[in-house]
Parts: sequence; structure tokens; C-alpha cells
Amino acid sequence: MFDTMKLRETIETIIKLDYGKTLAKANIPEKYNALSKAIMGTIIEGMEETKKAYAKDKRAYYFSAEFLMGRALGNNLMNLGIYKEVSEILEEMNIDINEVEEIEEDAGLGNGGLGRLAACFMDSCGTLNLPVTGYGIRYSHGLFKQRFEDGFQREEGDNWLKYGDPWSIRRSDETVIVEFADGKVKAVPYDTPIIGYDTRNINTLRLWKAESFKDFDFQMFNDQKYEEAVSEKNKANNISRVLYPNDSTEDGKILRLKQQYFFVAASLKDIIGKYKENNGEDFAKFSEFHAIQLNDTHPVVAIPELMRLLIDEENISWEIAWNITVKTFSYTNHTILEEALEQWPSSLYKKILPRIYEIIKDIDKKFILELAEKGYDSDRINSMCITYDDKIRMAFLAIHGTHTTNGVAQLHTDILKFQELKQWHELYPNRFQNKTNGITQRRWLALCNKELSQMITELLGTNNWIKDLSELKNLEKFLDDDEVLNKFLSIKQDKKAQLANYIKVHEGTFINPNSIFDIQIKRLHEYKRQLLNAFGILDLYYRLKENPGMDIVPRTFIFGAKAAPGYIRAKGIIKFINEIAKLVNNDHQVNEKLKVVFVQNYRVSYAEKLFPAADISEQISTAGKEASGTGNMKFMLNGTPTIGTLDGANVEIVEEAGEENNFIFGARVEEIKGIKDTYKPKDYYERSPRLKRVVDTLIDGTLSDGGTGMFKELYNSLLEGTSWHKPDHYFIFRDFEDYMEAQNKVDKAYRDRLGFSRKCFKNMSNAGKFSSDRTIEEYARDIWHIQAKKI
Repeated sequence: MFDTMKLRETIETIIKLDYGKTLAKANIPEKYNALSKAIMGTIIEGMEETKKAYAKDKRAYYFSAEFLMGRALGNNLMNLGIYKEVSEILEEMNIDINEVEEIEEDAGLGNGGLGRLAACFMDSCGTLNLPVTGYGIRYSHGLFKQRFEDGFQREEGDNWLKYGDPWSIRRSDETVIVEFADGKVKAVPYDTPIIGYDTRNINTLRLWKAESFKDFDFQMFNDQKYEEAVSEKNKANNISRVLYPNDSTEDGKILRLKQQYFFVAASLKDIIGKYKENNGEDFAKFSEFHAIQLNDTHPVVAIPELMRLLIDEENISWEIAWNITVKTFSYTNHTILEEALEQWPSSLYKKILPRIYEIIKDIDKKFILELAEKGYDSDRINSMCITYDDKIRMAFLAIHGTHTTNGVAQLHTDILKFQELKQWHELYPNRFQNKTNGITQRRWLALCNKELSQMITELLGTNNWIKDLSELKNLEKFLDDDEVLNKFLSIKQDKKAQLANYIKVHEGTFINPNSIFDIQIKRLHEYKRQLLNAFGILDLYYRLKENPGMDIVPRTFIFGAKAAPGYIRAKGIIKFINEIAKLVNNDHQVNEKLKVVFVQNYRVSYAEKLFPAADISEQISTAGKEASGTGNMKFMLNGTPTIGTLDGANVEIVEEAGEENNFIFGARVEEIKGIKDTYKPKDYYERSPRLKRVVDTLIDGTLSDGGTGMFKELYNSLLEGTSWHKPDHYFIFRDFEDYMEAQNKVDKAYRDRLGFSRKCFKNMSNAGKFSSDRTIEEYARDIWHIQAKKI
């Protein structure tokens, strides 16, 4: 039984001790911290009990450079089953829980889908009582906070810790040392509880903070060398200061490399130290007790680091160490994009991690011998070896140094096996698996869409779907129930009104809740084709200008995306979309029927308002380029049909919900493969006046790029190509007319309100496959070989 009186007393005591105030005088951040700390006090015992219970059996460890957790308070209260009780206590204390939740900063520990997936996986591991610990970096600042200035993206520091961090525990006594060629730093662990739904188990996310051995040199300070007096501290702190520091210079690359090595080296020392406490010096059973998942290539340096630890520090032979290493690690591939498959200059490894470089070279030499013994010729060996042309191919090291490589959607895995990594699949056919991504229904429905969640529970007569999403399938019996479909529409309308109000307050733009909310929210990248969406909006705008009486359902296009600081073309696309918004929203002839909003600083807490309010989910990447996507699943779960290509997990969404309940367009993977060498985008441009008109806005003065040349560069990339890619290399021109036809189908379908509601309801009812619980159960069974253990 939850002790409401004790919670109230604890909150008041914390406010007195931490801030020297009474409850009445405390501000909202102080109340948030006090409440969070009070909740933390109730779960510490569970964290320790869980660690003890897991210590006896095989455990898994999730190594990831990102954990995009979002806000913790609301999610933790829900998973603990005390959200309602705490809300009532706070109301008695004259505290608005919504204000307290809203003040919490999103934890700046991730950027996009990679980090959000890791967060969903952590939630599922906790809910399923699986012995899994997450390991990463405790960045003091996130990627950046985004704002727009005259339509341009501007980056500001994301100091997510400005109000403190009540959800983590500093474990100074478990500090480890990480050494580089140019010095060493302390890695101090901070443990964040991962609270599963409806369980006493409390899993742990351990994040490392880099600190120096000497924070302050008094003698230098006394000599009035003030900056030098704290230089060692600053140098160490930089390692865990910012997620993905700009690596356009060698110094930036060195910092990124240090980040990667820092967190895997600290994590492996931590794991090995605990293993030795229980098993002594015998490493024969190490892989029987530990499974380590490498989330993308960022943590792949863990492979040679484990070899170093076993060989240099534990005096184990190469052959035995390699056998342990391969049996311990598995690798998730998240992309086929060449620029995202990390290749590190050998010179940097030699400079910063010379012993690791030696080990990588030795791994490669043995691998080359293995290939030669199999009869591979020199060209084929060169195409597969780990070090080549003074670069280290991290994806190749990952496949060779692990027992399993998995893709994240069936289409993606097939592309890996039979196209992009075909030679590797032929070499190691039993190492490749598919694990289609998933999302946690706790945050992405139960928390962010309480109205729809309540309706689902009432219809099913149980809330078991929160732990078993496959139960949503039972909703299909209501597909022809007009009362249910109308109630669904009413809830959707409420969520749209809530979002419209939020956008009015935070973006200063009024949008019509009765319009179609057409939403594309994801990282800004050319292959995700926000530019195709932008061209589609311009085409609709021009047709409305030509025919102001054109009969369309009013449409609001909403974007949310950040461009990496050094990704100039992506920044140009943001500017282009914002210029379109300015053109459209200030044109009184069309803005009753058309609006465009690019929300600033898109993040998890903003996403929680956007997904439930969407009428249409834009998933329009070039077929074969998006490994999976998880935003597509969040839209589906909230009852939103997809307008999209057959790419990534879209393929499986359509298989589950039916193509007739979504709006599929564009070239398939097979077609793109067949035309990529002969594709001539100018042919499409010259024979389609509508396409030519919208593309020409990049150069004809209709829209201004502020004299930066960004739009001209975009135009040239589409029609002329560059030294590093062919014209229109993501096939926007090829898919433009198909996309516009699909949008016409959306307009037509939306007019039949019950028919559209049925499409929405069909999608929601068939979202069960896309729970991260299902994904994690597959990892646990097929890759990690671990068992659930409930305390």
C-alpha cells in the first residue's frame, strides 16, 4: 500500500533541507525535485534487491552512445502504479502535477531513433523482469537546443541538468580509471533506475561521467595562471560534456573517439570487476554469464578493449580471449548509409589508443589469413578486411568480432544479407538475424494519450494491453461499431485541440484543429525526404493560388526535426521549409485551407503531444534507406494511418494493418536497385510542369535563403549532383507525382469520417507486433539467452 502521508511529509522535509523554504514558498523546479527525490526514496531498496537477484545468473548489457529517455517523473509514476494517488496528494498540497511535469527538462542523453530505441528497450527489460543493464555516457549537455532565427536553425547549449538530476545516484566508490595515450581520467558512474510497469524489479542504467584526477592546481592559480589551473579538469570534463561534438576538425574527431572508448572501457572494467568478485580469476565461464549488445558502431571499440583486458591484464592467451570475446558480444546494425558506418582514420587510433590499434591490426591479420585459407582472392579480401586504406572499418570489426549481427526490420535485414553485407552473410550465414524494432506502449500510449488509453481499457475490459500489446487485436470486433468509431474521432479531436493550443503558446502560430494534421517528425536527413514533403506543400499552394475555390479539406503540415550542426544541406532544407511556412501562412488567400508549422526544439516531450494528435503519419524515406523507423510505430499505436513508401518497418506495418488502411506510394526497393545507374532526374523535371515549378523556387527568388547559397546548392544537388553523389540520389523527382496522388487519396478518404476512423482503428488494433516488449523477448531468447527473474 502506497503511504500517501509519508510522501507528503518527505516532500516537505526535502524542501526544507535542500532549499531552506516552506512548501508554500518553494518554486516549481524545487517542488519537482522534492517530489522526484521522495519517489526515489521509495525505490532504492528495490534497486539493490534487483541487483542482488540478477548477480547469480546470466545478464545482458546494452552498450549505447545514446539513451533518449525523455522526462522521467510521469513515466515513473505511471509504471509504479501511483500516478493517480500522487496527483491527488499534490492537489491537496496546492501543487498542479501538470506544472511539475512540464518543468522537467528532457534528459540530454540522446538525439534520434537510436537513442529512443535504447530507452524503449530499457523500459521493456524492466517490465519483463529481464537482467539487463544499460551503459552509456552521462552527458552534461545534450546535442543542442534548437531555435529558429529568420528561418535558420540556431543551436544553443542544452543544459538539461540546470535544475539538478534527482533521478540518478552518484556511485563515487565504484569509480574506474580510463587511460589514453595522452593521459588518464576517472569514470564516475551515475545510476538511474529503470522502473518497469507493474513489477518490483528496478533495473539500472549506468552512465559514466568523466572527471580529472586534479580539479585545481593551486600553485598555478597562485602564479596567476588561472586558466591553466583548471585546464586538466576541463580537458577531462569535455569527454562527457556534449553528445556528438562537432567532428569537422581533428580535435573534434579525437574527442568523439575518446568518448567512445571512455564509456566502453569503463563499462567493461565495471563488468569484469564484478565478475571477479563472484568467480575469482577463472574467465572460462565469462561468456556464460555476460551478453553485451553493441548498439550500432559507436561502442564497437569494446571488442579490442575486451581483448586488451583479457590478454594484458588477465594474462589469457589470444585464442581463448578471442573465443570469449566473440561469444560475449552481439551487434545491431542500424543503417546501410555509408556515411553512418563509421570508418576511423588509423592515425587517430595510433595517436590516442595505440595498444587498441595494435590489437585491431592483429585481429585483421588473423582474419585475412582465415579468408586466404578459404580461397578468397586479394580483391575480395581487400573488400572485407577490417583495416584498409588507412581506415578502420568499424562495422566489419563488429561483424567479425561478435556471434550475432541483427538488422532492425525484415526488409533492412534482407538488404544486409543479400546486398550490402552479402559477402559477410556468405562467410557467416548463421550470425545474421532480424529483430524488428519496437516501442514501449507505456510511454507512447498509456502516458501520452490517457484519453485513448482509457477507451481501450473500457472496450477490452482490462488494462492487460499495457503489458501485452497483442491484446489490441481484440479491438477489431469494434471496427463496424459506429459509436466506438465516433468516440475515437472525438478523442482524436481533443488531442488535436490540445496540440493546437500548445503550438499557439510555444510557436506563436494558430492552427485549425478541424484541419487534417499531417505530421513529419524525425531527424532531418536527405534520405528521410522532408524535401519531398516541402515540394508537395508548394505544389498544393500553387494549385490553390490558381484555383482559390478548389475543394480540399483544410490541411496543416507540421514538421519537427533537428539538423546536425555540421550538416549544411539539412540546415538548408529547414530554412526552405520555414520560408514556405512564411509564404503560406501570410497569404490570406490560402491560409484558411493551408498552414505550415515547423516546431522548434523537437524532443521526446514535444513528441508526446504530436503523436496522439496526428491524422496522417509521413514516412516517406527512399525505399531501402530507412532501416526501420520507430516514429511510424508510435503514430500507428495512436491510430494514425501512414502515408509512406515500402521502406523499413513500413512494410511490416502495412502487412499488419493492410495496405488499404494506409497510403503507400513510390518506387520499391527492387525498382530503385534497377534504375539507380540509369536514373535521369532531369527527365522528370522537364516533363512535369508542377514539379519544375516547385523545384525552381530554390533559384527563382520566390523564397530567400538570406544570401547563403543554400537553396542554389540544393537545386544543383538535385539536378547536377556533386563530386560525391549523383543527381537526386534519393529519387525525390521519381516519387513526386506518386506522392501527390497519395495525398489526393488522403483528402478523399478523410471526408468519410467513419471510414477514416475505421482505418485509424484498424492501424491501432494491429500495432501489437510493434511493442518493444516483443523485440526484447526475441533478443533475450535468440541472442542473449537470458531468463526473466522477478524479485
